[in-house]
Amino acid sequence: MRFKFLHLFFVSLFSLAFVSSCDFGFQFSGSVIKKEKAVAPRCCTAKLVLKNANDLFTNEFSFKEIDNSIKILNGTFLGNSQRNYYGDSIGTDLDIIWKTSIGKGQTICVHDSVETWMGAGWTGQPLMVEENGIPFLIQGCYDHHLKKVNAVSGELVWEYLFDDIIKGTGTLYVNKTAQEKEEQLVVMQGSRIGFKLKSWQKEIFSFRAVSYFSGKENWRMNVKRGASYSRDVDASALVLHDTAYIGLENGIFTVFDPRKQNAEMVRDSFRPKILQELDLFNKEDKKLHGGELVTESSPCRIGDHLYITSGSGHVYGYNLTTKKIDWDFYTASDLDGSPVVTNDKCLIITIEKQFIKGRGGAMKIDPSKPADNNCVVWYFPTGDKKFSDWKGGIIGTAAVSKSFTTNKNKPQHQLCAFMAIDGYFYVVDQNEIEKDSLVYGPDSVAQFPKPKFIYRQKIGASIATPLIVGNRIVATGYAGLRIFEFDTQFNFKEIASFKGFFESTPFVNKGRVYIASRNGFLYCFGKKEEVL
Repeated sequence: MRFKFLHLFFVSLFSLAFVSSCDFGFQFSGSVIKKEKAVAPRCCTAKLVLKNANDLFTNEFSFKEIDNSIKILNGTFLGNSQRNYYGDSIGTDLDIIWKTSIGKGQTICVHDSVETWMGAGWTGQPLMVEENGIPFLIQGCYDHHLKKVNAVSGELVWEYLFDDIIKGTGTLYVNKTAQEKEEQLVVMQGSRIGFKLKSWQKEIFSFRAVSYFSGKENWRMNVKRGASYSRDVDASALVLHDTAYIGLENGIFTVFDPRKQNAEMVRDSFRPKILQELDLFNKEDKKLHGGELVTESSPCRIGDHLYITSGSGHVYGYNLTTKKIDWDFYTASDLDGSPVVTNDKCLIITIEKQFIKGRGGAMKIDPSKPADNNCVVWYFPTGDKKFSDWKGGIIGTAAVSKSFTTNKNKPQHQLCAFMAIDGYFYVVDQNEIEKDSLVYGPDSVAQFPKPKFIYRQKIGASIATPLIVGNRIVATGYAGLRIFEFDTQFNFKEIASFKGFFESTPFVNKGRVYIASRNGFLYCFGKKEEVL
């Protein structure tokens, strides 16, 4: 993504208008909001129509214990290495349980102008860890701080200062060989380049590791200058054993050792050991895209391959055995969203309307096939519509469901949901193709099958990712937050809504929705219970 500076300014104006027109009923005490007595969340499980319990997408971070008191509930963007875990349950209500101020901060935008951004935005999904049964959030914010927040009360535990605003979602790393508690569980988090820092400077520390327990720095990585104009970090790293993989906005796929004990001390800080660097673009991409070669997506895993989308228009497959890129599917457009793994080991990618003649949309591809048009299972184009300086397509990541069945004699259904710039929330059946329906692809030349259409609802433009848990879906965007419910025949209805301005992706736990807004607040939504 370019990152849409005019768009952010546009949204900031509306966010300010929203804040000024609403009565939030809060009082400040330092940097934390005072509130009524916190009520611990109760488990709220939706009515499931799952084929069987084994079809649940799992979160490999769940049940991974540091000791008997610590459990990681959401350890990276969209929960696991397949980018398809959204939480344990979605409730029926969007009452405000608590909200806490997460501030505002300045950043440099187009033509070196200084803008103030509030709250948190894309991708901005909170991480969650449970300590002795109490959940805590890790949230990157536009006030330049990474924050640890009590998820029951909304109270701030600690905050760590970066050099610029934080847009992306972090990744939690469990260091099993660490001797010090400070190094046993760390948050690896990216930020923008650094307020008033220049892209040509020798060192830009926009990716860092911070102790989950104390908020103290473990190490910082210099995101070096490359062919891309950016040195920001929006992506979430993927960790396999003691090796981490991430695509940086400089357009470089970086493999590194996340352990502090193997880091090098340079002057006054530790630097992680870099194991490998690979460009996520080629010479032709530089001619077409110029410096817009940023990688903002988070890698996913299928077997012995990692897959990552790039702003250069490619979906790359990295072979974990040979340590080489050996699969390269080209779309030409900017790919902002992360690739998502489906039950049948395919990928769902989202395509923006940029650098292409055709429409953007959602595409299912099979990476077990050669990386040409024959690997495309289906394509679902969304409408062209100008919103700020976007022209259409999908910016966020798609969501995929577990397996559903409506009849014992019929095949299982697996849903795919996404929100688009055209203002619609879409749901399709990712395993069924519409009969006699071919649509033009992103290049407006090739034609592909179209998935079976399930549901569409106007919700306003969005760059976030929906969450699917059971038979409920959380959808967010610039017009607010909504919960949809569907029955065994896929009849949808909206059961709850909250007006607001959201760019970030939420996380759900025990029926509660946790999400940061562009209005300067971090929210916990759920069913308000009477405090005795």
